[in-house]
Amino acid sequence: MRLVIAVVGPTAVGKSKLAFSLAQTLNGEIVSADSRQVYRYMDIGTAKPSLGERALIPHYLIDIVDPDETFSLALYQPLAYKAIEDILQRGKLPLLVGGSGLYVWSVLEGWHIPQVPPDSDFRRQMEETAAREGVDSLYRQLEKVDPASARKIDPRNLRRVIRALEVYEATHTSFSQLQAKEPPPLETLILGLTTHRDELYKLIDHRVDNMIKQGLVEEVEALADRGYGFELPAMSSVGYKQIGRFIQGKVDLATAIQQIKFKTHRFARHQYAWFSLKDPRVHWFDIAEQVGSSILSLVKEEIKRNVAAGM
Repeated sequence: MRLVIAVVGPTAVGKSKLAFSLAQTLNGEIVSADSRQVYRYMDIGTAKPSLGERALIPHYLIDIVDPDETFSLALYQPLAYKAIEDILQRGKLPLLVGGSGLYVWSVLEGWHIPQVPPDSDFRRQMEETAAREGVDSLYRQLEKVDPASARKIDPRNLRRVIRALEVYEATHTSFSQLQAKEPPPLETLILGLTTHRDELYKLIDHRVDNMIKQGLVEEVEALADRGYGFELPAMSSVGYKQIGRFIQGKVDLATAIQQIKFKTHRFARHQYAWFSLKDPRVHWFDIAEQVGSSILSLVKEEIKRNVAAGM
């Protein structure tokens, strides 16, 4: 059987909890599709599964690089395929779980990712332009040379805007044109978790408050003590950046917490651009309803169909 179950949806909606339950019930193992959980020492702010959970169910692509190491989609995708293949070869069920749409779809759709190495000089020039003229000026450049990629990128996401421009500068071909697709030899069932926006915001706010109680401030202080500067891409993640500003004395803690909540609300809205409620490939379930048994029945039915078909 070459079936992969993907669990997608916005942050804080309960993807990890569902995946863990399915893995326990169906002899599965979990492949993370989270662009921040790859970093070591960044546990609370990325909502990593606990060590106890990882001892019970194997998790892949968590804690694989240090915060000052370069990591990208081009590195992630082959690692994800290797993990999935390893799980399948041992007769277990791989579950691809996470809210990083770029990571999820690169695996499920088999993207051909442009092999363009980072250009530090170009990036520095673009960052200086953004500081001088605003991120909007770079986004307008991207709209001119690669409108298809621009439509998929949050105009405020400076790192991704620069990367798309960097690929165009190096190849004189749009990032979107280089990303051809060749679906892998896998059967996929995509489960989406969602809920009403107001309820989702409450879940996010509750999670942020819990992160503070669990020691997010201390975690960021420890990262700084290890020498990881706040200018690093890893440290610019929502949560780490705002707490970093608090540690540097630029804002008070209450303001930092409110900023984390606001930024996470916005991030969750953007995730729906990657995981559309109208996408027929995704089986959506509203967590406001009792959906656990329905999801389990759907997955068991798909497993049975794959086994019967000899896939």
